[in-house]
Amino acid sequence: MRVVKGMGFSRTVFFLTMGFLFLPLVVLIVYSFNSAKSMSWGGFSLVWYERLFLKERNVWNAFENSLIIAVSSAAVATCLGTLGAIGVNWYKFRFKKYVQAVAFLPLIMPEIIIGVSLLIFFAGIQMKLGLLTIFIAHTSFNLPFVFLMVLARLDEFDYSIIEASRDLGATERQTLLKVILPVSVPGIVSGFLTAVTLSLEDFVITFFVSGPGSTTLPLYVYSMIRFGVSPVINSLSVVLIAGTVLITILARNFLKYIAQK
Repeated sequence: MRVVKGMGFSRTVFFLTMGFLFLPLVVLIVYSFNSAKSMSWGGFSLVWYERLFLKERNVWNAFENSLIIAVSSAAVATCLGTLGAIGVNWYKFRFKKYVQAVAFLPLIMPEIIIGVSLLIFFAGIQMKLGLLTIFIAHTSFNLPFVFLMVLARLDEFDYSIIEASRDLGATERQTLLKVILPVSVPGIVSGFLTAVTLSLEDFVITFFVSGPGSTTLPLYVYSMIRFGVSPVINSLSVVLIAGTVLITILARNFLKYIAQK
């Protein structure tokens, strides 16, 4: 059996990287079942999960705000980003290259700059800070991610399919609904899930554009750790990790199902 030189080093780097990424999560999961508040092990207990689900009402209010904003902003960003990607891919217009270049700016621009600029904008038009301003901000920074993901998907499929649909007498609308959108589903789903994830975990931009009564989960967790790390945060993190893994598995199976059709 032939052994490739350097394979041992690559394997070592791989396992060290995986350990660096996942070992903190393992520690977090283990200590979410620790009965003691400190890092010393006090025995297995579900007390922090009980407190999370039965007593920490503010946590769930913040999570509800985050979920509403994440799903709604991701849905709007997915619709606009998909239509924008289709327009850029399908049509030829004068400033096409500039539109594609500008789409990269929010990806490379520091979040603090985006947050401050949005705060100045909302203050300039005298819009009261709250859930609406967070929704607008999240839609704005999610839009380029969806746009680029769908655009990458559109660049991969054979353009002759569109020409075939036109030869068969399909109108522009029929081609869009029956050819382009079905082919773009993997990119659209990936863009939507990415937008939901980015919205749920965003702190910096949300910090600048939030107002009274619009606390999201990252903001609430930040307010909790300012007074010391509570073990409730560990249990909350485990619940979020489990939910993320479940959504990832469902999305993966859905994309497999779409690819097989």
